[in-house]
Amino acid sequence: MTKVESNSVEKRDESLSWYESSARNRIRLLLDPDSFHEFIGPAMREVSPHLQVFDLPEQFDDGIVIGRGAIDGLAVFVAAQEGRFMGGAFGEVHGAKLTGLLRAARDLKAASVLILFDTGGVRLQEANAGELAIAEIMRAIVEARTAGTKILGLIGGRAGCYGGGGLSAGCCSALIVSEQGRIAVSGPEVIETNRGVEEFDSRDRALVWRTMGGKHRRLLGGADVFVDDTAHAFREATLKLLGTLQPLSLETLKTEQNRLEQRLRDFGSAEDATDIWHAMGIPDVASVPAMPSEHFISLADKVRRTVHDAR
Repeated sequence: MTKVESNSVEKRDESLSWYESSARNRIRLLLDPDSFHEFIGPAMREVSPHLQVFDLPEQFDDGIVIGRGAIDGLAVFVAAQEGRFMGGAFGEVHGAKLTGLLRAARDLKAASVLILFDTGGVRLQEANAGELAIAEIMRAIVEARTAGTKILGLIGGRAGCYGGGGLSAGCCSALIVSEQGRIAVSGPEVIETNRGVEEFDSRDRALVWRTMGGKHRRLLGGADVFVDDTAHAFREATLKLLGTLQPLSLETLKTEQNRLEQRLRDFGSAEDATDIWHAMGIPDVASVPAMPSEHFISLADKVRRTVHDAR
């Protein structure tokens, strides 16, 4: 276990872009100064056993940083994926570190775990190990939540939150997302490859962002809080949510199942996100993608209240 010092090359400036920051700097900006203690750090050289076979570069933390720290004095476990190493993709060691952290939280009755997602999914070079890791992570999240641990996902990195990351995020107690925080099980290129460009044009960036981006996920209810792209905004939203989250229960699962079934009934025939926004009663759907964050947050809160009241 090593303590990560705050005198890094990257400054502790909470106005810095979450999207542009590294995994380690996101942790520094999110947690209280000098509070983070890393588990299985780079000095331990726990690298993927598979990448050398494909003559691919390794990283000594295997693209994920895990440890414990504090946020406003509250003890938390934290994991941050590094989207700049292999797109934050899950491999054997990468997945095992996150699974181990979640199991420790379960066994130690830790109150909260923060997962800073930034991933394109599973590494193709270690597909079997990566897929197994996703299954173990999802199971570990559910077990930890059942034991009373709050699992909060923060999504706003370069790689988004795709594949097994999207599935794992869906198991969390709640999600905080910025506009940059794309969430989906399949990425744009995967959809186009398997279903054709007529189904989804991955080069149409406007289509990608309005389908998978943070604004649409918040409007759908797939994310609980939308924030601006700053470390300060993510930190403030984290503190607010941690005080409201409830343990996982059968009633929680039933409520979520009902919400998803209703969403399918309401929007199952829609062909584009704009069709969904129109059905939600948003008067000027064309303005949503370019809407400033503060205006969008007000709109999203109003839409979610309207949807809740209608049911």
